[in-house]
Amino acid sequence: MLYVMICQDKPNSSGLRQSVRPKHLEYLGSQEVRFAGPMLSDDQSEMIGSIVFIVAESLADAKSIADNDPYNLAGLFETVTVRPFKQAIPAES
Repeated sequence: MLYVMICQDKPNSSGLRQSVRPKHLEYLGSQEVRFAGPMLSDDQSEMIGSIVFIVAESLADAKSIADNDPYNLAGLFETVTVRPFKQAIPAES
């Protein structure tokens, strides 16, 4: 099943994000990620959160993946939302 993780950074946390980013990318590289990337500030000058579309067996598994993300473990995220997601466009084959 496909899940979306929407993670909002704590204010003024760019330095923490940059220092943990290599571990975060390595961790997500070990998961079945369909699409992922940072959300940007309105002026596109800084990363302010993450959106990750991930395949997991269950909502509990998807939440566990989010819980163990190095960004989350480092205290970067102010909020983390994990929800089941149904892809409509483009249609899955």
